[in-house]
Amino acid sequence: MSKWLAGRVVGQKRWTERLCSLQVAAPLGRFEAGQFTKLALDVGAERMARPYSLVNPPQSEPHEFYYNVMPAGPLSPRLAALAAGDAVFVAPNVAGFLVLAEVPEAENLWLIATGTGLGPFLSILRTEAPWRRFKRVTLVHATRTAAEQTYGDVLEAVGAARGEQFRRVAFVSRETAPGALAGRVPAAIRDGQLERAAGTELSGARSHAMLCGNPEMVTDVTAALAERGMRKHRRRAPGHITLETYW
Repeated sequence: MSKWLAGRVVGQKRWTERLCSLQVAAPLGRFEAGQFTKLALDVGAERMARPYSLVNPPQSEPHEFYYNVMPAGPLSPRLAALAAGDAVFVAPNVAGFLVLAEVPEAENLWLIATGTGLGPFLSILRTEAPWRRFKRVTLVHATRTAAEQTYGDVLEAVGAARGEQFRRVAFVSRETAPGALAGRVPAAIRDGQLERAAGTELSGARSHAMLCGNPEMVTDVTAALAERGMRKHRRRAPGHITLETYW
């Protein structure tokens, strides 16, 4: 198999100055919702590549990638400059364990993300698996500003389709935003505010939490969950927390 697939940009959406979604047509093989692949561009004599999660569910195309533009980064500013018809390389192999196949049985599924860590959960939510397996699915998305609460149309469609089975809780930390909680997720876990907002129990007895976001959030939420008797899940030692870190 070739190391790279020839992809073609279908479209690009700029949500904010630093948040973008890139849609790419490429003959990528099968993948599980929650997994990632790599995008690459040639920069001088070097091919620059970085991993990005697939936002689209496995049954749909084009492939979509939600990313943060790092102004001084070698790749993301160049990705942000792409337009429909431009070429981009896509790695043929997918990877990652932030998938429901790695999640043990539970009554409630919690998907907790910061920033672009929302991406893999958008893929998972648009498959049938979580709705068959869990009584309640709660998405928690924490951002700095209200403008960073992206993909509202997708999430509203999920809510319309799934009704009371789906809960969505937004956190905005640097400004007041209607409908969003203030502060940070770990504190809201500890004082019970998150459970009250979602109307769903968060405990080792009934829940599994999937975490995706910046390392500080992942570390702090894992610690807050540990106080509720929840531990990291491993194949040989089943637990209640599955995680992946993002920058």
